[in-house]
Amino acid sequence: MTTPSTDLPSSPPLAAAPGTGPRRFGSLGPVGLVLAGGVSVQFGAALAVTLMPRAGALGVVTLRLLAAAIVLLVVCRPRLRGHSRTDWGTVVVFGLTMAAMNGLFYQAVDRIPLGPAVTLEVLGPLTLSVLASRRAVNVVWAGLALVGVFLLGGGNFGGLDPLGVAFALAAGAMWAAYIVFSARTGRRFPQADGLALAMAVGALAFLPFGVVGSGTRLLDPVTVGLGAGVAVLSSVLPYTLELLALRRLPASTFAILMSLEPGIAALAGFLILDQALSALQALAIALVIAASMGAVRTQVGRGKATLGDSAVS
Repeated sequence: MTTPSTDLPSSPPLAAAPGTGPRRFGSLGPVGLVLAGGVSVQFGAALAVTLMPRAGALGVVTLRLLAAAIVLLVVCRPRLRGHSRTDWGTVVVFGLTMAAMNGLFYQAVDRIPLGPAVTLEVLGPLTLSVLASRRAVNVVWAGLALVGVFLLGGGNFGGLDPLGVAFALAAGAMWAAYIVFSARTGRRFPQADGLALAMAVGALAFLPFGVVGSGTRLLDPVTVGLGAGVAVLSSVLPYTLELLALRRLPASTFAILMSLEPGIAALAGFLILDQALSALQALAIALVIAASMGAVRTQVGRGKATLGDSAVS
């Protein structure tokens, strides 16, 4: 990934009619949108873990993507005409990135606990934040967050399933790519139209994996209902909120805000999966929160330059 210019233009204002959902979401402010999305996605992930015995990891991802695509297409009713080849290329890559990110992450949480999985996954956005920054202080904040991430994993990942660790790290790489292409998609399509189209692409791309992995279990009404709930919490709400946030928030700031995800995941694991926090993990959460606050204060002073038009190598 190439280093972006710090003089990129600000993203355009969100074009939404008065009283529409995106405008109401936007009133939270970009940082509030990211945090709300993080809470939604991690509690959705915890719910997904409870669904895996019924549908399997691949089945859960398939249900999540399909249900989210249907909801977003119905709500957004995106236009299919009037888009350039570059627009469609961006949407296709964004959709494939989302499918890969989800598939890899659920393979990880099928093998290792939710907290460590998100801890490893967040290394992707942290790496992006370092590559995207041209100020030394942002490297300091990222380093502090990285220490917190390491402590949240207990300082030692040797006891985890190696394949689960590999899946989580790969999901982190896809997460970094998701940040970049989400920003680009948000600038090329009005409101959440690009997100709806990308979700449809991801759902269709992942469908064969779900059919092979779970078969007729995907047709069970209870499983479908729970999968729809996972889709709303883990895809529809967070992706929409994050796409809206990335129109007004520097992608490097967004990436370091993602450092909060392990803490949110640990809370979701405690409340839903009975995974208790240790004192060391509580300290780790405090470190990543401090790093994120510092990064936001630093980026506010820089203005609203974004990564949406920077190149990816």
